[in-house]
Amino acid sequence: MKALMFGWEFPPHILGGLGTASFGLTKGMAQCGDMDITFVIPKPWGDEPKDFARIIGANCTPVNWRDVSWDHVQERIGHVMDPQLYYQLRDHIYADFSHIGTNDLGCIEFSGRYPDNLLEEINNYSIVAGVIARSLDFDVIHSHDWLTYPAGIHAKQVSSKPFVIHVHATDFDRSRGNVNPTVFAIEKDGMNHADHIITVSNLTRRTVIEKYGINPDKVTTVHNAVEPLNEELLNVEVPPKQDKIVTFLGRITMQKGPEYFVEAAVQVLRKVHNVQFVMAGGGDMMEKMIRLAARRNIADRFHFAGFLRGKQVYEMLKASDVYIMPSVSEPFGISPLEAMQMGVPSIISKQSGCAEILDNVIKVDYWDTNAIADAIYSILEYPGMYKQLREQGLAEVNQITWDKAGQKVINIYRSLIHN
Repeated sequence: MKALMFGWEFPPHILGGLGTASFGLTKGMAQCGDMDITFVIPKPWGDEPKDFARIIGANCTPVNWRDVSWDHVQERIGHVMDPQLYYQLRDHIYADFSHIGTNDLGCIEFSGRYPDNLLEEINNYSIVAGVIARSLDFDVIHSHDWLTYPAGIHAKQVSSKPFVIHVHATDFDRSRGNVNPTVFAIEKDGMNHADHIITVSNLTRRTVIEKYGINPDKVTTVHNAVEPLNEELLNVEVPPKQDKIVTFLGRITMQKGPEYFVEAAVQVLRKVHNVQFVMAGGGDMMEKMIRLAARRNIADRFHFAGFLRGKQVYEMLKASDVYIMPSVSEPFGISPLEAMQMGVPSIISKQSGCAEILDNVIKVDYWDTNAIADAIYSILEYPGMYKQLREQGLAEVNQITWDKAGQKVINIYRSLIHN
């Protein structure tokens, strides 16, 4: 079976959980066998894993015909994509896009990030999707998150193949209900055009049904999972420490509830002094959190580590005694599973999708800073609780694998193709 996937991120170049989930699911599906996956992203860098999916860059897909030599194509994009594929795509340009600014290869440039002109990039990405869908042979289209829904819609229109969207989050999650009408319209349009919708949790499934008016029969939950860690990551070395460490790792935005982490830290530090709090990540609320920690007089015990990636994440987790995810609205939340893989006892909000499948964690309401503080204190001060959460959490998370999630997605594909 051949799947054409559209995504916005792919490791090792990721800016959040979307890339991690896209990678894990794609690899898990490949492990199930009988899958040929092409994964399109706006801008590959050349170091993406290619052993289980073919990576196509939207920035390497021509939308305007250019008479260019093989050597020139090889020099420009050969580190990213097979030049032969460039020519195959070039010969399937189907309209005059000369009004769009393109480079010497007739390709549109993409930032590979979330730029100020994001809506323009989303539209350009959908144009590229039409060329790709005309050029390749595939059985089903799969779009990851709202940024790629227009691309999937266009691919469906030119190919008439079944179209699946994967809802990793909605704007209701990102905005605490204060939705951007433009983003909402793109999400709703994707859901209406999709032949089936996959959500990462029942929490998100309810949002899709209730907030977007989608027929429940059209929506299936496939929970996220984690990639097994290699020995290098499991055994990362960290400097010796004197104090215990409590960690928040994620985007510092209102969706993630960082202020509740700070307020809980204030309460814990009234009782325990040999503890440091770390907020790792970046986001639009970082400056506000720095000022909040200063106002609460805990700046000497509160540290901002900045955005971490790759090995840095596991070094931070290895050094941690407690991990916390106090998200206000978390469609799933892979980071607690990553913490559990490293043997770190975890506290998560009841308002997170991963709370639906995790038992060996402490679950609290995101707003209940008293409960969060009590949970931190208990893990730090009672070795029996720490040991139980560490050992049973590790055993539990090792059973949550991407191949199981991948098989569920493949079953959805087969049902759509059969029908």
